Amino acid sequence: MMSDPGLSDEAKKEMQDILLEISESAMEHLKYKDRPIKDLDETINKVQLFVIAHREQISRKIRDRIFRFMSDLHESMENLHAINIHRTPQSLKAYCKLFLYLFPFIYAPVIINNLGADFPHFVAYAIVLLTEFILISLYNIQDQLEYPFDDYGVDDINLDAFKLDRN
Repeated sequence: MMSDPGLSDEAKKEMQDILLEISESAMEHLKYKDRPIKDLDETINKVQLFVIAHREQISRKIRDRIFRFMSDLHESMENLHAINIHRTPQSLKAYCKLFLYLFPFIYAPVIINNLGADFPHFVAYAIVLLTEFILISLYNIQDQLEYPFDDYGVDDINLDAFKLDRN
């Protein structure tokens, strides 16, 4: 469409700006959890409004192709949105936190009992602390994996690599 001779340079610039806005809006939507998808949908729908406004200058074949690409874009954004909003159920996370807090009080006496009364207690507490550290680390890893787009952590997806304007 950008090479379509029927479109003026102003119209081509307008479409380029719309595409850059879609790219920025999609990246912002994924990066921040509180962004509603409605804003992104309105930005994506600007392409349809542009095509309708310039109906005479754009051939039917190009219009059909644009609408097919936009349909694919909508479907892809819905899939990304679903990945971005579906999390571990709150009740399961609360159960895990409760277990993490209660674990040392239950596990320490069991370890002391298994080691025997004459075994140094600091060894039992060291074992419990090490185990607790491992469990908390696993909980934090799980929490970080739930938000792959928030740019917090070394394993997150670098959204800047997917922008149209990577400058």
